Amino acid sequence: MTKNKYTVTAALPYANGPLHLGHIAGVYLPSDIFVRFLRMKKHDVLFVCGSDEHGAAITLRAKKEGVTPEEIVERYNTIIKDTFKNFDISFDIFHRTSSEIHHKTAQDFFKLLHDKGEFIKKTSEQYYDEEYNQFLADRYIKGTCPHCHNEDAYGDQCEKCGATLNPTDLINPKSTLSGNKPIMRSTFHWYLPMQNHEQWLTEWLKKGVLNDSIQHDASKWKNQVIGQCMSWIDSGLRPRAMTRDLNWGVKVPMKDGDGKVLYVWLDAPIGYISATKQWAKENQKDWKEYWTGDRKLIHFIGKDNIVFHAIIFPILLKSHGEFILPENVPAYEFLNLEGDKFSTSKNWAVWLHEYIERYPNKIDELKYVLTSIAPESKDSEFTWKEYQTRINNELADILGNFINRTLVLTQKYYQGKVPEIHDLNSLDEKVIDHIKEIRNKISSLIYSYKIREAQAEAINLARIGNKYLADMEPWKIVKTDPVRVQTIINIAIQITANLSIILQPFLPITAEKISGFLNFKKTVWEDAGKMNLISPGHETNKPTILFEKIEDQTVTIELEHLEASSN
Repeated sequence: MTKNKYTVTAALPYANGPLHLGHIAGVYLPSDIFVRFLRMKKHDVLFVCGSDEHGAAITLRAKKEGVTPEEIVERYNTIIKDTFKNFDISFDIFHRTSSEIHHKTAQDFFKLLHDKGEFIKKTSEQYYDEEYNQFLADRYIKGTCPHCHNEDAYGDQCEKCGATLNPTDLINPKSTLSGNKPIMRSTFHWYLPMQNHEQWLTEWLKKGVLNDSIQHDASKWKNQVIGQCMSWIDSGLRPRAMTRDLNWGVKVPMKDGDGKVLYVWLDAPIGYISATKQWAKENQKDWKEYWTGDRKLIHFIGKDNIVFHAIIFPILLKSHGEFILPENVPAYEFLNLEGDKFSTSKNWAVWLHEYIERYPNKIDELKYVLTSIAPESKDSEFTWKEYQTRINNELADILGNFINRTLVLTQKYYQGKVPEIHDLNSLDEKVIDHIKEIRNKISSLIYSYKIREAQAEAINLARIGNKYLADMEPWKIVKTDPVRVQTIINIAIQITANLSIILQPFLPITAEKISGFLNFKKTVWEDAGKMNLISPGHETNKPTILFEKIEDQTVTIELEHLEASSN
């Protein structure tokens, strides 16, 4: 069977602050699980990301702190990159849009579209801050959202309702630089006439069809992604400026482009391509193979980035003419925190790098909890109480207890050697049937981007194993029916071996520990679901406790820390 080839991207985080749990749960952890699974399935997969260093948020942070944008991006690129590494997110490359290769790639992309006549150049009236002598694009302006009436909507987007905006859409606009009401002043820009692309976009989004050929399985796209895109298209696409009057960003490569830079939502997604170029250069590969042909392009993003990845970037890619379009854009909703939204400005957040500093040995525990509550189809919430409950009741009492009990009994009864399997009864066969089904069941869910459900199925195998041992009670019959106990323990060992495989995408550190207990290692997904993974006589090792329980005091301390640090 021919293996599909994948290029998987995770949204470029702005290099203007550290990562919090909302970022991780909604983009980086699900994409990492998906990619780890693809690697175990032996797909050809490239996983790219990098820091977005040209957004308005960068310069706003620099102004606030009285430093240069260069200082901001250097600081936060380092923090973000180190945090991903310490949390074991397995990017093939984490790049940055301030790199020389990115600037050239973005400029070449813009110039090719310009030369093909894909842009229209026009002069228009735009908001201008007289005190700062600057045009106000995107995040340099705030006002009331015309859709939900949120008074803190930005010039490019309302973060409350998710609507994508233009600065002139805002009611009662104010400059985020001076706080003053802006004036209108003439300026020219290059615009992408998105209205010209409505027909093919509609067909492609709804049916997956482009140029009379099937491009992707539209049935696997999330309803909220299709819904948001069609709402945008149905209201009528409008020309969107692809340049800005700023001095920070990728310079417009035209003779009359002085004082102008590329729009960040043209610049940033091209960062996936430039990151691929850099990786290919370092690994002696042809970068074009990862953006052309029969490859599947997958964008993991948050819901606030849907239209940029499912409308604007596809228009740019198709207009260029050489690149594949996304196979899927599995966007996640928002994760909230203790009854409120994550807020960088109010410091209402659990910062990932701080969590790792406090709990360096609880990486998988956090991964498990975040995946369990992942906002796949609707907003969800992280609470420290639920963190405690899931770790104690699910990881410790179900998974940890089953693994420990199985291996301790193997040590106690058979000096660590796996016993023979004998005649099976109906309960044995029922458990074995579940083991055989688990691989395909999880595969189907992950291929459908149902990561949360897939992890639940993996833990359910431990739950079945736990119940099997509790029902069989080998410790009670070991003296009266030792042959029966051998079968029970063998089956429990096979469940444990299967867990060491199927947990690898979700809990890689834990899977490695279980493999160590078993003195056994398999990294190919197709090995899961088998009942003869470990042969009789194989020698296992003594186990240690997989998961320490979370005490009430930890929850109290974290809640007090959150309240004290917010303002």
